[in-house]
Amino acid sequence: MKLATLRTDGTTRAVKLDGDVLIDLGDTDLGLFLGRPDWRERADAATAADGTTTYPVADADFAPVVPSPSKVVCVGLNYRNHIREMGRELPEYPTLFAKFGDCLIGAGDDIARPEETERFDWEVELAVVISRRVRRATSAEAAAAIAGFTALNDITCRDWQFRTKEWLQGKMWDSSTPVGPYVVTPDELPGGVRPELDVRLEVDGEVMQSDSTADLLFDPVALVEYVSTIVRLNPGDIIATGTPGGVGQARTPQRFLTGGETVVAEIAGIGRLHNRVVKEGPAR
Repeated sequence: MKLATLRTDGTTRAVKLDGDVLIDLGDTDLGLFLGRPDWRERADAATAADGTTTYPVADADFAPVVPSPSKVVCVGLNYRNHIREMGRELPEYPTLFAKFGDCLIGAGDDIARPEETERFDWEVELAVVISRRVRRATSAEAAAAIAGFTALNDITCRDWQFRTKEWLQGKMWDSSTPVGPYVVTPDELPGGVRPELDVRLEVDGEVMQSDSTADLLFDPVALVEYVSTIVRLNPGDIIATGTPGGVGQARTPQRFLTGGETVVAEIAGIGRLHNRVVKEGPAR
């Protein structure tokens, strides 16, 4: 099934896709809904025929799938071809950094390009969404904690990223990271909790990234195990699994987003992020 958080009438609602409508699931956002122990049963039971509120999908204004996750953990250097294009050795352990809720935007929202950067880069990624609290998860527990998968564009200020050996300051910019439009449960995807999906990113219609999640070095279950060893994962938390080759930083010559471009990041079976890059005013 496909789940989302919809903006409507000045608020947000957790919804389920059913044909050409979105069915209201009774909570204000998907993070709250996934915190219910019986979320799967509730979602399975929701139908348009029982009088539940519905919304036309054609008019949908999607919020980030989880508007306020307790954490967004990201993985760098996790596609073998991207690791090689960046001139690095395959890592022994996942390379982790974080984002915050304020970084996230919806699937069709504008990406805010800060005036402080000259190297604004794209990174299409498969992201894991968690549905239960886990700490030091076994492989089975990690698999069971995966509600589903979504698409994420890890927009990065490369000049800020490489100011120091720590990447966080290049990754955590306000209103920069589209995520959505749907969380798709593993039963709908080839490979289940270790899905093998085509990923693709275009800038103004030109293909920049095209690969498969089969190239991941650390798969989603392994990442949930690893991250949960360090910190508890809560319902609605997001783990971005890394990006394939084709980023602007690694091109010759290098290419970056300057403002005005349309960026489309798409993952087969999940959906697409369609965002315009808009220049942001000076920080206040």
